[in-house]
Formats: sequence, structure tokens, C-alpha cells
Amino acid sequence: MKLSEAEWQIMNALWKKNPATAREIIDSLDEDVRWAYTTVKTMLTRLAVKKAVAETKRGNTSFYTPLVDQQMTRRNALQNVVDRMLDGAVAPLMSFLIEDRKLSDRERKELIRMLRNADRKGESDDRDHK
Repeated sequence: MKLSEAEWQIMNALWKKNPATAREIIDSLDEDVRWAYTTVKTMLTRLAVKKAVAETKRGNTSFYTPLVDQQMTRRNALQNVVDRMLDGAVAPLMSFLIEDRKLSDRERKELIRMLRNADRKGESDDRDHK
């Protein structure tokens, strides 16, 4: 599922607090985001069409709940970026994260831990296929 930048902002707000009304979503957005109520309602309608959110009514008020998992949606978006912009190559992404983003010590240690775990998994997979 492809989300626009604005839709990501709406979804991030919903992943933090749900169910939520359009007004609650507006109140949770960054101060520099000044969308009209109708703009947010239009985006929520589009997200409902994409099956990213569900709308339920309580009286005259609509409440919205995410239907897609945050982690899975992020993974799909990142995979799309790697495939589309980097021709599937992960090294440029890693280079960006390490050199340009200036990883914190904690992030660097976590990345090393994940790479070691991936190496161990790869080694065990290799043994299983021999």
C-alpha cells in the first residue's frame, strides 16, 4: 500500500491513539501542520478506500481505527524505496544510515546485533540445506 506524506502523518497519529476522531487527529499533529478539518476528513476517506482505516459512527461522530499494522506498513514502504530508488541494493541505504544519519551508539550496537543474528541465521540455513 502506497501512502502519501500526508497520509503517513494521519496514520502515525492513529497508530499512537486509536480509535480517534478527525478532531483528535488534528490536535495530535505537529504544530506546523495546519490542515482544515475537511482536509483531514478527505484524507481519512481516502485511507478508508485504501482499506488502511476503518470508520465507525457513534451518534454523529466518526471514529477511525487503523486496519494496517505499523511495522508491516513501514517495511513495505522501505522495500518499495529500496527497489525503486536503489534498484534493490541495500548497501547505499546502509551507507546513508551509517554516514549521513550519524547513528547513535545505541543504534549502531543494535545494527551490529541484527547483522550478527542474520549471519548466524544464514549459517544455520546453510547447514540445513547441505
